[in-house]
Order: sequence, then structure tokens, then C-alpha cells
Amino acid sequence: MSRVVVVGASGNLGTAVLRALNSDHEIGSVLGIARRPPVTDAEPYGQVEWAAVDIAEGEHVVDELTELFTGADAVIHLAWQIQPNTRRDQLREVNVDGTRRVAEAAGRAGVGQLLVASSWAVYSPDPDKQRRDETWSAGGVRSSHYSVDKAAQERVLDDFEAAHPQVAVARMRTALVFQREAGAAITRYFIGPFIPPQVLSPRTLPVVPLPQGLQVQVIHAEDAAEAYLTVLRAGERGAFNAAAEPVLDVAALGRLVGRGRTVEVPWGLVRPLLALGHKARLAAADEGWVDMARELPMMDSSRLRGLGWQPRHGAEETLTEMLRGLAGSEGTPTPVMVPGVRSFGHMEEAAATTMTPSRPRPTLSQEAGRDGVPDHINAPLLGLYLSDHLTGATAGRDRISQMARRYATTRLGPELARISAEIEGEHAFLSDVVDTLGLHQRSPRKVLAAVGERLGRLKMNRRVLQTSPMTPLLELELMRSAVIGKRSGWQVLATYADDLGLPEELFTDLAELAARQADDLERLHEQVRIQAFALEGQHVA
Repeated sequence: MSRVVVVGASGNLGTAVLRALNSDHEIGSVLGIARRPPVTDAEPYGQVEWAAVDIAEGEHVVDELTELFTGADAVIHLAWQIQPNTRRDQLREVNVDGTRRVAEAAGRAGVGQLLVASSWAVYSPDPDKQRRDETWSAGGVRSSHYSVDKAAQERVLDDFEAAHPQVAVARMRTALVFQREAGAAITRYFIGPFIPPQVLSPRTLPVVPLPQGLQVQVIHAEDAAEAYLTVLRAGERGAFNAAAEPVLDVAALGRLVGRGRTVEVPWGLVRPLLALGHKARLAAADEGWVDMARELPMMDSSRLRGLGWQPRHGAEETLTEMLRGLAGSEGTPTPVMVPGVRSFGHMEEAAATTMTPSRPRPTLSQEAGRDGVPDHINAPLLGLYLSDHLTGATAGRDRISQMARRYATTRLGPELARISAEIEGEHAFLSDVVDTLGLHQRSPRKVLAAVGERLGRLKMNRRVLQTSPMTPLLELELMRSAVIGKRSGWQVLATYADDLGLPEELFTDLAELAARQADDLERLHEQVRIQAFALEGQHVA
């Protein structure tokens, strides 16, 4: 198999699938697609190509995906949004419409196999709570948005299969997917920040309250990924259940989560308590998850095992590892899996600050510029020039930092974060140059620049003081102009570097960096200008 594309490749399951694909020597290349591609060389992310695509952005995304899928043997679609669960339209746009766009692009591109992340949640309620194979009704649980969307996703696949019988479509119905590195992400999406991390450690609680008769199926992310590769290698189509053994009941959960003592709470009490906690924003998960746990059947994975799949991690081992990850708030260096952040509301700031690759800040040696400005150069005029550039650099630094935070959870986020980090270092370096040469910094100008930059964030429209739909377009244009101006400043300093006792090559490198930043901002501008003036729900060709 020469090429595989993974949509939603930077999350919990995506990380495990990338590891599995990278270790398979029969696969030639892997393309990862994410709304916010990771900016890291860490394994497994640094071993694949990346493209930034937001599958919820509109129907024009189908054309973009078709181009990326062309030449691929298989597409693995994992992208799914769970939070914010109060924004149902947004979730459906990503989960259901996004799946339709991915499938349509796969059909257009001539992809032979499409594997889609379905779930145990797709099944209809089973009053008997028996083991069921893939033939059990897939109507979902109506009171759960997650289950409803999973069922709707599979109806999309039904329609796609009818129209494209040449594509082998596989629906991977996995149990709860756990791994240690997903600890922080699962806390954000399901638990929330108010439960102390140490309480989540294995075998910690003296008494564990659990819903009466609760049964849970889990699967380790590595085994889920191997399930995908098993179906991929076999070229199979249809639905496949994937769960580890044994089913975890109240006794097992009490032994693993606590010290063995449990109190079984009636379902009729658990549901309203979770609904109240979710409404008060004390719990991230809503009551629909209780309804799924109460009503859905257990899955029989015999069909997948018949292809030779055998999970390496038992259910108890998997849950124990997950609890350790929760307690340690563990993760990986991607915007989705960022460690240490336990609140979904803090994800934008985390993605802007912790996902930025490090770049050495430019520095001057102790000898550089020590003699100051020579007599044949007009020092006051040079000071005014550099002070004005520093004023502009202050405004640019603040604006790009604010942009990186604002758009951290969009496809623009990773590159804006990187550019912001670079500009932060350059700003500090320029200030050092001015100080080293003994030139005066005009602080009132910097204050005015900072005030002007903040006022410039306010775009007046009918939604007073809210972000305008064309805000990213304008901000990218302003930043690109600022970066081009900055490049000119570095070129001037390169011209006079010898006279000032400064290293010319350092300023030449900074001018080249500014040129690359301008190109990057132009590319981001191209991404957003397509839809900048489209009416809501419409596509501009």
C-alpha cells in the first residue's frame, strides 16, 4: 500500500493510528490532516506529512480534500468534535457534514478504501444489555447528542456506499478508547477541572459511588489502531466491533478506581445529578453519557477477531493506565492532546503557548557594538529611525500574540503561534540593539503604539465590539505589511552593520526570516479570503 491519508490525525486515536502506520513497512507514505496540525518533530507526528483542513469550513473543502486524497490507497477518517456540547449546530457540521465531505472527496479521488471512526454509541438501546454483534440496530440513543450524531454519520455512509459501491467502506465501532497520553484530553472533554487530579489515581478512593449495575467496555488506543490496520490490510468493508476483555462491571471498577468498596447509586438519581452539574459547568460531560451507559448493549468483537486481530491490552490494564494519565494530566505535543490543561475553556491559550516550536532568540556578543555609533553616522537620526521601528515592532508583537490566542483552535493557529514566538524574540533583540548602540528609546511612542494596537482590535459592525467575519482577513493583511516593513529595517541594519560593529550576517538572516514570515502570512490570507464575504452557510467559488 503506497499511501494512506488520516483525517483527524492529531487526537487520541489519531496519534495511535499514526504510530501503527509508521511501524508498518508496507505503507509507503502517510499524510495527516487536521484543523490544527501539530508543529512538532516528536514521534509519531514528525514522521508524516501534514495538511491543515477544517472539514466544517464549507462545501469548498470537498475540492481541497479531493486534491489531497488523489493517489491515496485508503483514507482513515477519525475527525470528531465532542465539545462544546452546547453548540449542536457546530457539532453536526463537523461530525455529520464533515464525514459527508470526507466521503465525497474520497469517491471523487478514486480512493479504494475508506475507514471511518464509528463507535459503540451508534447502537440502539438493548433492554437486556446482552452481547450484540454488528447486525444489531444502529439507531443510537435519542437523548445523547454523541449517539445521535454517530447514527447520523452511519446513515451518511449508507448513502455514500449506495452511490460508490467501488469504495470499500469500513465502520470501526470501538469501545471507549484509552491510553495514558490521553489523560489531559479526556479530563477536558468529560470530567472538567474541579475534581482534584490525585483523586483520579488508581485505587485511591476509599468508597466508589457507581450507577447501579454499570457495565463498561474499553479498548487501548494501540489495540484500536491495530484494529484499523487489520481491516485496512484485509481490504474489508462493513462494520467491525472492537473492545477488550473483560467487560468491566461495578466490582471491577470499584477495585480499579478505588479500594474495592462501592456504593451503587440508582440511575434515576445519577442522571439528574450529572445534568445539574453540567448545567452549572461543574462537569464537562452531559447526561446523555449516562443514558448511553445505561441503555446500550455490550459489543461482540468476534468478526474482527476472525481477521486475526487480538488486543494486547486487557480491559483492566487499559483502565488502570488511563487513570494514571488522568491523575498526571498527561498528553502529547499537539493542540488536541496538550498535557497539563484540564479545562476545555483554556485550550486556546494552551494551543497558542505550549504548541509553539522553540527557535533560538537572536543575540549579540559582548563585543558587538561596544563602541557605539561612529562619528560619521548621524546618531540622533539613526536613533529616531530605530525607535520608530521598535514602536512598530511593539504593536506587531502584541497583535500577532493576540491573533495566535484568538485563532489557536483554528487551522491558522499553529503557524500564527510559530510566527508570534519568532516576532517576540526579534522584538527583544531589536531593543537590545538600540540599547547596545547607546541610542534613546522613545517610550511615549511605544505606549501610543500599544494603545493604537488595542483600539485596532475593535471592529465595529452590527454586533458592536464583537469580532467581524472579516477580522482575520484584515489582521493578516496588517501583519504582512508590518513584516515587510520589518524586513526593510533589518536590511538597513545589515547595510551599516560593519560601521556599527555588528554582525552583518545576523541581520541578513533576520531579513530572510521576515521574507518567509510574509510568505506564510500570505498563504494564511489565501486560506481565509475564500470565505471572507460569503453569506452564512454559502460557498464562494
